[in-house]
Amino acid sequence: MNVQQKQEVVDALAARLKGASSFYLTDFTGLNVKRITALRARLRKEGLQYVVVKNTLAERVLADMDLTEIAEFFKGPTGLVIGPDDPVTAARVLSEFARENDNRPAIKAGIVDRRAVSAADVDRLAKLPPRNQLLAELAGAMSAPIAQLAYVMQAKLIEFVGLLDALRTERDASTGASEQAETSNDPESEATNG
Repeated sequence: MNVQQKQEVVDALAARLKGASSFYLTDFTGLNVKRITALRARLRKEGLQYVVVKNTLAERVLADMDLTEIAEFFKGPTGLVIGPDDPVTAARVLSEFARENDNRPAIKAGIVDRRAVSAADVDRLAKLPPRNQLLAELAGAMSAPIAQLAYVMQAKLIEFVGLLDALRTERDASTGASEQAETSNDPESEATNG
């Protein structure tokens, strides 16, 4: 590969990694072509990519991106799982596939939101629910107190209306009783009645 071709590979990889929210380094030793193709298909179904990279070229990209803290993991056969959106989905698919295939590919390390993560961190990410589910749970947790407040406010409003109704009924009853008392004390009404 000549210098120009290497630079094109570096530029293409840099563009992919800069557009990603996360990427994970894997060692694909022990996976045959059929299994790597199956891994790529599973990742593609989730909107993810699997790219086999030349370590020296990947190290150049990471240096340009100021992500040199994981450069030490670019030894031996290296494949990158690149996730444009959700780091949890990429970690989950990768971990599930490795579990089904004798822990291959082995996860070396990764980058999530421009921070280095270890293989253990990637495993913990894989156990989290997907982003959409987490957002739905958060929305539910936030809406529950608001719904409860609305219910309490509605109950207090109904109670207040009931009190006003009782007060009006009491006032009407006392007004009616005082009017009746006034008419019974009125001499003209006694003369007409008597």
